[in-house]
Amino acid sequence: MKNNQTFAVWALVISMVFDGYLWFLIFSAAPVEASAYYFLDIGQGDATLLVFPGNVKLLIDGGPDAAVVDKMSEILPSHDRYIDLMLMTHPQQDHMGGFPEVLKSYKVGAFLGTGRTAPIGSYAELMGGLAKRGVPYIGLEEGDRIRYGDIIIDVLSPNKSLMASDELNDTVLVLLAHDQGVRSLFMADAGSNVESLLASKYNLDADILKVGHHGSRFSSSAAFLAEVTPKISMIEVGKNRYGHPTPTALARLVDARSLIYRTDQDGTVALKIEKGKISIFK
Repeated sequence: MKNNQTFAVWALVISMVFDGYLWFLIFSAAPVEASAYYFLDIGQGDATLLVFPGNVKLLIDGGPDAAVVDKMSEILPSHDRYIDLMLMTHPQQDHMGGFPEVLKSYKVGAFLGTGRTAPIGSYAELMGGLAKRGVPYIGLEEGDRIRYGDIIIDVLSPNKSLMASDELNDTVLVLLAHDQGVRSLFMADAGSNVESLLASKYNLDADILKVGHHGSRFSSSAAFLAEVTPKISMIEVGKNRYGHPTPTALARLVDARSLIYRTDQDGTVALKIEKGKISIFK
């Protein structure tokens, strides 16, 4: 699949249904080495590039516009034009507006989402781009799992009840990654109601927290942070009219004794995960 790499992923997309659950699997023989998580500075929005051992790449959200392509070009070599998985947590412009540009610049193995639609031009452009390029769309919901070697990404939300909500932020994909002993929780734009629901069902303890809703006052509740106890909290945010990140959310993160990074002040932040240890390398 990647002719210029010795690493091989066999079976790009293998879908199996067990007991009503979809398990999305990528099989590989990846060596044990470091993963790199890039929280991209793309303005007001979310875009996170995860690069796993063997150069397998997962792009979670695409930011509001083409800035995501520029930022990825600063990270990836010019000859590396392949994204294994592209995942949309929910169809809002600040999370998916850049995906059509990614499709123009990179080959994409598969697209992951909830199936929720949106009446905006960039969504229609994205769906058209996927169809034109033959990129499969795979729907995810609570209980699904992405597995690559020993790396596991569990889908904690949404369930069918949340998917029926009129509030789009209730329908976001919430992900918990297990990577070499490090747990990373990606909250997309989930609010405190989703946080409470997840805390009642799951062990949310995590080393890295992608802070919900850009530091909105309606996310990152004190009770939720007490469950997560994040060592590092990443806020993906840019210039905005909403006051994100809000002083109340920042204060709660400080009270949780979490190390806080924010892309509007720190630019793109890169974390290396190797043998259970986390380090900042950019």
